[in-house]
Amino acid sequence: MGNLTGKKAFITGAEQGIGRATAEQLIDAGCDVFLHYHTKEEGPKELVELAKSRGVKAAYLNGDLTSEEQASKCVHAAAEFLGGIDILVNNVGGIIGRKWLGEIDADFWHKVIDVNMTSMLNITQTALPFLKAAKDGASVINLASLAGRAGGHSGSLVYSTTKGAILTWTRSLAAELGEHGIRVNAVAPGLILGTTFHNRHTTKESADATVRQIPLGRGGNADDVARAIRFLASEYDGFISGATLDINGGIYRM
Repeated sequence: MGNLTGKKAFITGAEQGIGRATAEQLIDAGCDVFLHYHTKEEGPKELVELAKSRGVKAAYLNGDLTSEEQASKCVHAAAEFLGGIDILVNNVGGIIGRKWLGEIDADFWHKVIDVNMTSMLNITQTALPFLKAAKDGASVINLASLAGRAGGHSGSLVYSTTKGAILTWTRSLAAELGEHGIRVNAVAPGLILGTTFHNRHTTKESADATVRQIPLGRGGNADDVARAIRFLASEYDGFISGATLDINGGIYRM
């Protein structure tokens, strides 16, 4: 497993939840980090202070990553601040809302696809020259979901579809970028409590019912996912690519 000290990591959606926990893990591992956020600046500010206390660099920038222009601005700011990009964590995504098949209109369909997939395209495509230039190889980690494996709960049809597509995107991109020394992997979290996603879109009754089915007997937390991302990030010079790491307490087994 590679040493992350001095590596340059760009994390999208780092203001809270899994993105923030991932930033904390990579800072603790010795990475310099650049943090994208969308709405709240408080989290990135605190992460910059954490980085200072650990003797590494951190900066942040706001942006709507569904916009090619704003995504490009974020990537180029990251590369300039860090002096390149070795690790890319595509964390941005969301369910937007629960809508059943008969309720889905074109605007909702395209919005969910844009938030979960177009943002990933915009960031990864713009970051590609910097990833190719990483001298020891680069690592890309994409956030998928158990919903992309199993289909998700009712009302998550479009979201689940995009997360399934991210699994395919990851496998295809691993094949395409391997010749450049770029590893591409995904994580597929299950029920991760304490995140904005589940606070907004999962009822306590639904969460409790899910927990009763999880062999480990608990819901996950953001750090459960962040530790896995840290491991995959450290594989920038390794042999794991095109893989999906399932993080769900054993409720879904392949």
